[in-house]
Amino acid sequence: MHILQWEGANRAPKRLPMKRFLLLAALSLSAWAKPIVIAHRGASGYLPEHTLEGYELAVRQGADYIEPDLVPTKDGHLVARHENDISETTDVASRPEFARRKTTKTVDGRSITGWFTEDFTLAELKRLRARGRNRASRAYDGRFQIATFEEVLRAVRGWEKQYQRTIGVYPETKHPSYFRRLGHPIEEPMLAILSRFGYHGAEAPVFIQSFEVGNLQRLKQLTEIPLVQLVDEAGAPQDWVEAGRKETYADMVRPAGLAEVAAYAQAVSPYKLMLIRRHADGSLGANTGLIEAAHAAGLKVHSWTFRAENQFLPPALRTNDDPEANGHLSQEVRAYFEAGLDGVFSNMPDQAVTARDHL
Repeated sequence: MHILQWEGANRAPKRLPMKRFLLLAALSLSAWAKPIVIAHRGASGYLPEHTLEGYELAVRQGADYIEPDLVPTKDGHLVARHENDISETTDVASRPEFARRKTTKTVDGRSITGWFTEDFTLAELKRLRARGRNRASRAYDGRFQIATFEEVLRAVRGWEKQYQRTIGVYPETKHPSYFRRLGHPIEEPMLAILSRFGYHGAEAPVFIQSFEVGNLQRLKQLTEIPLVQLVDEAGAPQDWVEAGRKETYADMVRPAGLAEVAAYAQAVSPYKLMLIRRHADGSLGANTGLIEAAHAAGLKVHSWTFRAENQFLPPALRTNDDPEANGHLSQEVRAYFEAGLDGVFSNMPDQAVTARDHL
């Protein structure tokens, strides 16, 4: 049996032996890297975010990476919390012994009133319990502790043995300029902890992400671990704002900006609507071309955040009128994978894995 192979517009097709065709097909498939699924704050659509229990559920659901956001404590530990303000994600407001810790701070130009990790020792934070952000995860309020970065990595190494596969970690440095000014830099302690658990070099199953630029450029000098530039659809990196620069995230994703990002990062991670816009009726629109432009600059593209609740989905993928009920997230994720996306951050890793398995 032979397969036809065209050699030119004005030439007859050349017959390619089936054995050679299959070999070429196999080589082509081996060169294709499947998209990755990153568990956004763990399986945070099901269990309270940034808890060991939520991370393990994500692993069981097939996530390739888990994402611990990192903030420091008063006594120098790194803990997994989305923000240093823990008002919404813990039960601190109900703890009378910590009532006087409530304060107002300016973080990245925003005035925030609440309770902040940098005002608590690790021992004090361990007395708190996590709270969820959506209906499903709120059912588990009060059951799980705050986890340190060391505890997360120790757990990951144990899960790798238990589940017999590599599990990546995808830490984010939160508010790096703010914490460096306070004398609590995140980057060096984070790298030290990663090294202690055996994560070294460009091949380590780790991505380090940040919305700022300067700390990624600093990390470039300190490690070969892959770095990821996070990109929002509005505004600018906080360190650029503080330095008086006029460039924005929009400038960052133009061809010249992407080339600059590629000088220090291996991937770019824009908000998902920067990749595929939505029509006025909420339906998925056309590919913006940003994925292709980033690839042309030599960057992988990961995107955030893919949630299953109806309120976050295009109308055609919703199951009913309940905004917190789950819709058909896997169909949205599949559209992004088919557009060439290299990875997704999802609160529901199982649905993202389903989408990838159907590619």
